[in-house]
Amino acid sequence: MDNEIQLISDGDGLAVIGNATDVERFLASEGLPSSRDLGPQRLGSLLSTGAAAVQAGSSIAANSGRWVKLTEKSAELVKKYGLMESKTAGVSHAMVGKPGEIAKWLQIDNAGSLLTNPAMLAGAAGIMAQVAMQQTMDEITDYLATIDEKVDDVLRAQKDGVLADMIGVDLVIEEAMTIREQVGRVSEVTWSKVQATTATIARTQAYALRQLDALAEKLERKREIGDLAKTAKEAEAKVQEWLAVLARCFQLQDAIAVLELDRVLDASPDELDRHRLGLKTARQNRLDLISRSTERLVARMLAAAGTANAKVLLHPTTSPAVVRSSNHVTAGVHDFRGRLGIESGNQSSEAKRWADAAAETRDKVLETGAEGVDAARRLGNQTFDRATSVTGKLFSGIAERGQRRRGDEQKPTRTAE
Repeated sequence: MDNEIQLISDGDGLAVIGNATDVERFLASEGLPSSRDLGPQRLGSLLSTGAAAVQAGSSIAANSGRWVKLTEKSAELVKKYGLMESKTAGVSHAMVGKPGEIAKWLQIDNAGSLLTNPAMLAGAAGIMAQVAMQQTMDEITDYLATIDEKVDDVLRAQKDGVLADMIGVDLVIEEAMTIREQVGRVSEVTWSKVQATTATIARTQAYALRQLDALAEKLERKREIGDLAKTAKEAEAKVQEWLAVLARCFQLQDAIAVLELDRVLDASPDELDRHRLGLKTARQNRLDLISRSTERLVARMLAAAGTANAKVLLHPTTSPAVVRSSNHVTAGVHDFRGRLGIESGNQSSEAKRWADAAAETRDKVLETGAEGVDAARRLGNQTFDRATSVTGKLFSGIAERGQRRRGDEQKPTRTAE
């Protein structure tokens, strides 16, 4: 594979495999310096599990592999080199080389590619899925550090047994991940320790989502601005805690998935690709559930801010406080969703100043007053016209009767002969 590299995409990321120097130069030439190590030892071990792949696996093990998250820029790279669909669902690949120029990479014949074997591609896709989840786990760790909230502290402060169980689960999974890094695989003994933890994490996630939904419903029921301000302030304090719990749940679920893929590879390698796709679907379902819950919460916070702005004249101090709480919660949810890879708009509300609200009200009053004057004027004109018409008819009738009366008086009176 001298001066040649392999490109593999699973729709979420791009793997670049080859000589370490070539891989680094290729990524630099394409403007993709941010990447993660695929782990050449794991890659070689994974791809050499089958007897027919021993030679290929050892060859790849001598090379380097880097993973790049599939962004708009890296997606263009996939199109540029025309990766071909493989028999492994959702996985495409290509071999490219550099004929003389580092900055120019041309696609070459795939016939000699070590990764055209379906089992090898499935294994590579499995590693890519693990690396992608590990990156998300790292981003969640950064998120938890950024918000200055220790999830353990949050959990310990809770009296609910469902949350308290998370502390033990956390320790078990951390231990399993440590053993995996040292041994390079997940043994049956290690897996037996963590396989029962999924139910506890699922219960904790469901509990945290219910807490967020309860806050959203509570906001929706409030009508008085004082009650709304109190509830919004409560949400400002509580939402970040529950988002921290959700983030930790998601992180632990990804850790279990990483361990699970290693275990399936060891016990049932033929099922690895199907299992990878199943985990991917289950993960997306969790993301959708979290997305819907947080969207409802943000919608209620923005609605509360709108209600507060509409009542700022009567509540010049309380209304801006509601808007501030709304913006604090919305920004926190946006950051949380971004760490999990959930797209969202960073919506926020601007607190309406009392003077602006007063000016708007004044303008409306003046506008209404002007319309009232115009209406009165129109009504007066219409009434005058109708009165003039009636009076004219009345005077006309009186004049006609007067003329008839005078005519009768002027007629000669006949005397009886």
